[in-house]
Amino acid sequence: MSHLTRRRLMPLSFPLGFAALGLGAGLLAAPRAARAATRQEIDAEVEAALVRLRQMPNAEPLLRAARAMLIFPRIISGGFIVGGQYGEGALLRDGATRGYYAIAGLSLGFLAGAQSAGLGMFFMQESALKALERADGWEIGTGPSVVALDRGLQANATSTTLTEPVYAITFGQQGLMAALALNGTKITRIEPGG
Repeated sequence: MSHLTRRRLMPLSFPLGFAALGLGAGLLAAPRAARAATRQEIDAEVEAALVRLRQMPNAEPLLRAARAMLIFPRIISGGFIVGGQYGEGALLRDGATRGYYAIAGLSLGFLAGAQSAGLGMFFMQESALKALERADGWEIGTGPSVVALDRGLQANATSTTLTEPVYAITFGQQGLMAALALNGTKITRIEPGG
C-alpha cells in the first residue's frame, strides 16, 4: 500500500491548482465586450427561457405571483478545484424588460467539470427588487434572502406559501457538475450593445 506524502502530492497538485486558478481567473477576467451578447440576443434567449419555465408545472405559482423576474437563460460554469461561472440575462416586470444583468462567481473547493444551466429569480417583494436596482453589484447571500427551490420544494409551492423575498429555480441543466452555486455570485447591471 502506497502512503501519500506531501512530497508526492506537491508535484501533482501544484500544476493542477495553477491550471484551475488560470481557468477560473480567465473566465472572470476576460473583457466584458468579448463575451457580452447584444440586447436582441439576450431578449431572444430570455423569451425562449420563459417558454421553458412556463412548461414547468411547478414554476406556475412563481410566474403568477412574482413582482419581477430576473432570467439568466444560460450560465456557463466550469473548473477543477477553482471554478467560475458567468451568464447574462434580463429583468422583466409587467411583461417588459427593465434592465440587463450579468451573473458571475468564483468558487473554491472540491469541484470538477463543466455545465450550463438557466436560472430564474423571482422577486416576490418590492423591497427585494429595490435592493437589486439600488445595488452597484448585488452579491447573493447579502441583502434579501434568496431561496433556491429544488424539485421537491417546487412541487409544494403555492401563492400562499411563497413568503420569502426572492426564489430561484434552475432549469435546462446540462453537464457534469452537481449544481449551480448561488452564494457568493454577484449580479451586476450591464449595458449590452445593439
